[in-house]
Amino acid sequence: MKLEIWTEYGPLNSEPIFKAFIKRVKDMGDEVVLNKLTDSDVAVIWSVLWLGRMRNYKKIWQRYKQANKPIIVIEVGGLRRNKSFKIAINGVNRKADFANQEVDDKRWPLFKHTLRPWQQRGQKIIILGQHNASEQWAGMPEMKTWLESQVQQIRKLTDRPIQIRPHPRNNIGFDVKKYKNVTLKNPVIDVSTIDDTDFKDTLKDAWAVVNHSSNPAIEAVINGIPVFVSEASLCYEVGNHSFATINNPVMPDRTSWANKLSYTEWFPDEIEKGLPWTRIKKRLQEAYLK
Repeated sequence: MKLEIWTEYGPLNSEPIFKAFIKRVKDMGDEVVLNKLTDSDVAVIWSVLWLGRMRNYKKIWQRYKQANKPIIVIEVGGLRRNKSFKIAINGVNRKADFANQEVDDKRWPLFKHTLRPWQQRGQKIIILGQHNASEQWAGMPEMKTWLESQVQQIRKLTDRPIQIRPHPRNNIGFDVKKYKNVTLKNPVIDVSTIDDTDFKDTLKDAWAVVNHSSNPAIEAVINGIPVFVSEASLCYEVGNHSFATINNPVMPDRTSWANKLSYTEWFPDEIEKGLPWTRIKKRLQEAYLK
């Protein structure tokens, strides 16, 4: 298999992950072409957030999509932020293929998370924004329009307090004064990673979390907070799909969901051993490169 791997547009934290991934790909007998346009079987990029120098990845994404060829996307994970990494075919959320059709319960304990019991002690409905420069937001309305739509739909069914929480890299001009009992809270940011640091504290008073398709919904589910998500979310199987249940959210068993989720992210030593590439390569051969 021939892989066109683009390392030059990745952030600094991508360097050791790319290095480990490339080493194992070569060791398994596959051909690697670095940072060059080629007629390869597969492209490999970092993230689908078209921001900063990573926006250069968008052209590669589009080129392979137009050619109907698969693209492997590597990205910082959400289970152990900056310690585990997503690796998938054609995306990073539920629309992607993580080669996790067959899983077991052995990997979930590695992430050291306990599924806390579902709870409904909190008061706030937290609506999470995303970054509109991400492929995850492709085909969606302007962020402000989407947020207003969520508030309006919720307000038809409940007077519970609503908190708007923007993406840490995508502040928005949302006029909360237009609505009753709606506030906006910008996340506290770690300046070294531009990640938020206070979301878990926010969940302490959460009744539910509303999110399209990004990682914080996963954290909410792990902490026992019901989520309202789209089909693109990795939480879709354990989430609510309509605000009709906002006053009595669905709270299903999460065991099989957690096991499947544990095969979407990998630690650096696992990447170096070739564990994700073995699964991804097999999936590519079976479903994409026939």
